[in-house]
Amino acid sequence: MQRFPLLTKNSIRLRNHIPMSAHLHIDRIDHLVLTVESIENTVDFYTRILGMEVVTFGAGRMALRFGPHKINLHQRGREFEPKAAHPVPGSADLCLLIALPLDQLITHLQAHAVVILEGPVQRIGAVGNLNSIYIRDPDGNLIEIANLLEADTETST
Repeated sequence: MQRFPLLTKNSIRLRNHIPMSAHLHIDRIDHLVLTVESIENTVDFYTRILGMEVVTFGAGRMALRFGPHKINLHQRGREFEPKAAHPVPGSADLCLLIALPLDQLITHLQAHAVVILEGPVQRIGAVGNLNSIYIRDPDGNLIEIANLLEADTETST
C-alpha cells in the first residue's frame, strides 16, 4: 500500500503555492531504528565499545540509549510493524558526536581490536566542522564518530 501519492507537475505546482515550511518545522530526531542480524551482538558492541546503555521497553523490545537519543533494534525477519519497506542489516550510515578527544577514542578502539576505516579526517556536520573517524558495527553499518570542532552554519551534504 502506497501512503503518499506520486507527485505530478500539477501537484508540485499546487504544493508550491502552499508555504508549508511556514507551518511545519521538524524540531529533532527522537529515535531511529536499526535492523540487525543479532540483537545480542549489536547490544554488546554499542554498550561495550561505544558506551551506550541498553534499555528494554514495550513487550520486550530493546534499544540503545545515549544522552536524549535512542536507537531501537529490530531483529532481521522479526521486525516490529510498521517497519521500513526494505529493512536490511548493514545499510545505515550514522554520525555520533563525542566529547572525548579522538586520540583517546582511537586508543580505546584499538584496545578492543576495532578496525578504523578512515581518519581522523575533517568533515562538515549538521552543526559545524567535525574531526571524524569511521568504523563498522557488527552488521557492517558505517559509524562515523566525531568531535565537533566549531559551531557554524554550514551543513553537510
